[in-house]
Amino acid sequence: MIVELSVENIAIIERSRLALGPGFTVLTGETGAGKSLLVDAIELVLGGRADTEIVRTGASRAVVSVTVDLRARPELIEQCIGLGFEPEDGMLYLQREVLAEGRSQARIAGRTAPIATLRQIGNILVDLHGQHDHQSLLNSETHLGFLDAWIGAEAFALRTTVSRQFEAAEVKRRNLAALQGSLRDREQRIDLLKYQLTEIESVSPAVGEVADLVSRLSRLKFGERLAEAVAAAKSDLRDAETNARDLLAGALARLEAVVRYDPAIESVLEPLRSAVVLAEDAVHGLTKYEDSLESDPGELEAVAGRLDVLKRLMRKYGDDEAAVLAYAQAIASELDLLADSEASTEALTQELGAAVAELRASCHSLTALRREKSEPFAALVVATLRELMMDNAQFAVNMARKEPGPDGADAVEFYFSANLGEDPKALSKIASGGEMSRVMLAIKTALAGKAGVPTLIFDEVDAGLSGRAAAAVGRLLRTLSTTYQVLVISHLPQIAARATVHFLIEKNEASGRVQTSVLRLEGDDRELEVARMLAGENVTPRALENARELLAPDG
Repeated sequence: MIVELSVENIAIIERSRLALGPGFTVLTGETGAGKSLLVDAIELVLGGRADTEIVRTGASRAVVSVTVDLRARPELIEQCIGLGFEPEDGMLYLQREVLAEGRSQARIAGRTAPIATLRQIGNILVDLHGQHDHQSLLNSETHLGFLDAWIGAEAFALRTTVSRQFEAAEVKRRNLAALQGSLRDREQRIDLLKYQLTEIESVSPAVGEVADLVSRLSRLKFGERLAEAVAAAKSDLRDAETNARDLLAGALARLEAVVRYDPAIESVLEPLRSAVVLAEDAVHGLTKYEDSLESDPGELEAVAGRLDVLKRLMRKYGDDEAAVLAYAQAIASELDLLADSEASTEALTQELGAAVAELRASCHSLTALRREKSEPFAALVVATLRELMMDNAQFAVNMARKEPGPDGADAVEFYFSANLGEDPKALSKIASGGEMSRVMLAIKTALAGKAGVPTLIFDEVDAGLSGRAAAAVGRLLRTLSTTYQVLVISHLPQIAARATVHFLIEKNEASGRVQTSVLRLEGDDRELEVARMLAGENVTPRALENARELLAPDG
């Protein structure tokens, strides 16, 4: 759950810090005070889209941070570790920074992280239900996920099997299509590959050969200059009348003659002895190198020709000898496959058929499970809708067949009717905002304890509600908060009164600027805020009395 939210320079919020806990937390305040900005901030720090307009005017950057306590959810800790970020002592720190100039940066556990990873982690931590989009229910493609989440481990085990089998079948399907495509131009392809393979094999390149040839070619082209340089070096070292070897030996002899007078000279003698030996070794090495020098014009032409052939080969088939040889191996394998193409096609067709049959069998099992569980799921949602004062509501899970995919062979869509005598129709097409809010609450209640996220956030869940329906939503949110951490923005006193923690969002002027403050309300202050929500700005004694009744444990 989220234990702390810190917001800095988000629109009219200059700086705010909220300490949050388990249970049901409500945020109230006048329209435009900045309540939804806090939800926007949470969405931003969980990987939402960054917009520079959110940065407070005059500020260089906006920063949102959250601290999430995962100590009670070891499976979520494992998922975070799997994404490369390990919580410290079960606590995960997330931060998002948006610069006024347009750049955005994310940090997870103190380390810079990709926004995509932040979004992945955000999706396993928080389910955020916005005031306008109702995205989860408007998109029928998400309905299957709700049903499977309610079914639980049995459905997800089958989905995992189906996903694995689907991918295996797709690999075989792609291989077969590639082979069949090759067969259409089989003869032409075989001729081309044979020509390429013959060309490479006739040259028989060896790894490292080009480098050796370049070196040999240089020696052959500049052999005369090399021989002159070697002869001169040998003369300087040993053969000239005055040479390095004799000079070194003479210096050594003179010092050895006087070392008995001062033993300190001994430290110089060893380097000189080594220098004499090394000079002699250098002469021997130069003599050996001199003997290896050749000036055969025929060999020069042969080396240059070989190098030219290899370079042409590399221009066509690879950057170096190893790449050319790897290409030769690849086309040899393709030739083998094409040579036995009919047998290969038949074998792959049989393998694909077996894989598809296995996939369809698993999809059939998954469909049967979903059909079996869809009715009790719908009944549970309907029972909760009854509690939300929708006495005539109908809710059904409509299942249709589709081609097998990674999630099975079922197209699932929720059907709904709020009125007596009206047949259920696609939920996304007929439900009003208030009805959609209550259906979502009913589904979340059904999923209580089964859905993976620990925190639910509802931005103005009371849209379109009033009176008894609002009171029922308040009670249900309180019930939901025994399983989840629930954070709600509301304008209705019936909902605010059911919260365990109440924050007031106020907009004030300071130093000629508008800014938002967040206050935790207790006792009389909370009564006054609920009374304001009941009566408006003119809070009467009667309104205060009604507020106290709503806030009473059995209110």
